[in-house]
Amino acid sequence: GVDLNHVYIDGTKLEANANKYTWVWKKACRTSRERIYMYLTQLIQEINTTDLFFHNAEIGIRKEYTIEYVEYILAQYRKIMQIDISSFVYGSGKRKTTEQKHYEKLEEYLKKLKTYAHHIKVCGDDRNSYSKTDNDATFMRIKRDYMGNDQLLPAYNVQLGICDEYIAVMDMKQYASDMECFVPLMEKFNNTYGFYPRYPVADAGYGSYNNYMYCEQKGMEKYMKFTMFEKETKSEKYHTNPYRAVNFKRDAQGNPICPNGKKFIFKCNKPVKGNRYGRTEELYECESCEGCPYKTECCKSAKGNRTVRINRELTSFHKEVISNLESIHGALLCMNRSIQSEGAFGVIKWDRSYKRAFRRGLESVILEFYLISCGFNLYKYHNKKHRIALCA
Repeated sequence: GVDLNHVYIDGTKLEANANKYTWVWKKACRTSRERIYMYLTQLIQEINTTDLFFHNAEIGIRKEYTIEYVEYILAQYRKIMQIDISSFVYGSGKRKTTEQKHYEKLEEYLKKLKTYAHHIKVCGDDRNSYSKTDNDATFMRIKRDYMGNDQLLPAYNVQLGICDEYIAVMDMKQYASDMECFVPLMEKFNNTYGFYPRYPVADAGYGSYNNYMYCEQKGMEKYMKFTMFEKETKSEKYHTNPYRAVNFKRDAQGNPICPNGKKFIFKCNKPVKGNRYGRTEELYECESCEGCPYKTECCKSAKGNRTVRINRELTSFHKEVISNLESIHGALLCMNRSIQSEGAFGVIKWDRSYKRAFRRGLESVILEFYLISCGFNLYKYHNKKHRIALCA
């Protein structure tokens, strides 16, 4: 049977079936929309002073303009000025009236506002870009060769959970971060098999407070590295650095004491952005950094007194993860993860040359990768069966 308690997790970027230079950036759309707001304000001011002044009318100026409000402005301007669109002139040798120029500018800005609103809606809250060819694909950095040369291409983030060399669970997301993919993948595992794996093993891309708390709640052991794991475990200089807040001594009241003997005073509890579990950090400020002989090593950039953020719960999680991964069992799990999960992607992407999706749209690409996963599992099964027959 297959051991489903040990799951080796990894992710990769699968290039979408979309053209290279079809990107739409949400931030650029928002910036351009702000520019249109400015242009609209200037145009409305001009209309108020040149056209509507003689009709005792005025269009209200706003900081931001909704599509509905600009449509209302167009209708009111057309009504007040009694504009007949059929009388508009075009082409060389024709002179446009001021009313026609203003009306066409309003229409142009309205069209652009609708375009930007559509782009921002397609991107949604979780994405910053999308491709015009495949609206579900997001532009991500994709590793192209062993030299690490990469390109910004439309892609999907494929997540695999491997058990005994078989793909046990698969998920696909539209954003590049692996950290946010861990919980959905484990929920999918639970929905498929009816329980959570005891040992989910992943690299530093998955180690976060949210994911550690999730493991704590679901009864899973913490075998996901965190961002500074390598430095914490392999660099003695970094680990024992006396100027790190976690290495500060504490007085009887629990206040950190810096190497110069100065007390750090508690200021407030600061909530951490994007945290689902109400995580807060304790903010401390040194009572005085003036004349400190260690200032250049302790806090080079701080102009005043140094402030530090301490989260004891996260620090205890990091200690638990280090203890788990430095054990013999943890070392074997890490070795197996690099062999099994990364090996699966190696077979699929390099041995079978499946580096680019054939279908378009998230649902279609998920279906496609499910078929790829089934083929991979059959390939593994027959390989193992053949090896057992040869040994017998």
